[in-house]
Amino acid sequence: MDPNNVIAFVATSLPEAARAFYEGVLGLAFRADEPDALVFHSGPTMIRVSKIPPFAPAPFTVLGWKVRDILAEVKSLAARGVRFERFPGFTQDPHGIATFPDGTQVAWFKDPDGNVLSLTQFRKEEAGR
Repeated sequence: MDPNNVIAFVATSLPEAARAFYEGVLGLAFRADEPDALVFHSGPTMIRVSKIPPFAPAPFTVLGWKVRDILAEVKSLAARGVRFERFPGFTQDPHGIATFPDGTQVAWFKDPDGNVLSLTQFRKEEAGR
């Protein structure tokens, strides 16, 4: 096993909508439409969007991206129609960005199947890791 070669998985029961979202809205590199999954790359990471029957999405984040400028990314995605989620218990700014005590910022959004995805800008000391 190569610990530096991770494959991420997320589920879809709406493969056409998932492809339009992951490729067209998020800008992931589309690689293949296989019988059981759509295959994308996000940098060096393969993301397999598994085609399954209707399912109940998890109520927590299943896939996320580390970003350098969360506000710019949120504004860019919002301009492409992405709606950012608000969750009870978190103080979020007008853009939906939550700031945690250590300075880390997170914004959550959903894909067409309702999977929770996120953007995270870690505090400056951890940004390079």
